[in-house]
Amino acid sequence: MKHISVIGGGTMGNGIAHTFALKDYQVSLIDIKQEFVDKALQTIENNLDRQVKKGVIDEATKAKTLSNIKTYTDLEKGVYDADLVIEAASENIDVKLAIFRDLDRYSPEHTILASNTSSISITKIASVTKRPDKVIGMHFMNPVPIMKLVEVIKGYSTSKETTQQIFDVSINLEKVPVEVNDYPGFVANRILMPMINEAIYSLYEGVAGVSEIDTVMKLGMAHPMGPLQLADFIGLDICLNIMNVLYDGFKNPKYAPCPLLVNMVQAGMRGVKSGEGFYQYVAGSKDLVVADRFR
Repeated sequence: MKHISVIGGGTMGNGIAHTFALKDYQVSLIDIKQEFVDKALQTIENNLDRQVKKGVIDEATKAKTLSNIKTYTDLEKGVYDADLVIEAASENIDVKLAIFRDLDRYSPEHTILASNTSSISITKIASVTKRPDKVIGMHFMNPVPIMKLVEVIKGYSTSKETTQQIFDVSINLEKVPVEVNDYPGFVANRILMPMINEAIYSLYEGVAGVSEIDTVMKLGMAHPMGPLQLADFIGLDICLNIMNVLYDGFKNPKYAPCPLLVNMVQAGMRGVKSGEGFYQYVAGSKDLVVADRFR
């Protein structure tokens, strides 16, 4: 594989583009507006600067990485020569299905179509294409340039050849691919999201406060980040979407999202990206401050 197209310039998309470009792949980064791809490219440059300061890479590597990335707002032009397309758009089934219909039309016949979805069925996504054997999940963890895991999700019709190619490219990125089957939430979020949801229930029911819940999990369970802070980092809207996928997929009350999570998302409190969730976030500040409503 030489040419990689990444759909979506958000947190995951720019991280995926960064990671491939750093390994000298030719990357096409695609989003619907020029301002989105410009912002993504600036984020990549800022993150490369951090790697330079830490001594992970040098200035020449930074320059080469940036030169490996081209940006597009036209999907057809962005995927015309792709060997692998990785979709990293919003965690919304209708959006993803529409994108994969277009990818199937515009991409070369040999192109593997991957989704970075954290919970949505790969089999469902593959069903809208004429190449279900070449559709697969490639779930990176955030932040992509640092985290080693890639969940490789096989749809019902994903071929062994496609799976092996994704394993090979993941290893070439110095990631650790782990094969999982196509069930709601896969492995990572089937385990993680109910834990986060239970932490939110513990707050909702008055068992303990925000910092107390997070401290118990950090000091008692050796988690690097408490579940409520992690929810803010992931995005409360994303957490809610994943819980809904789990609930719809398993029809089990234990996956019902906490009413507090639902209300917070409806009120526009999505965590770090909105400036407030369980904690408050101020640009340039590294202090972790519990949101006023939870004090």
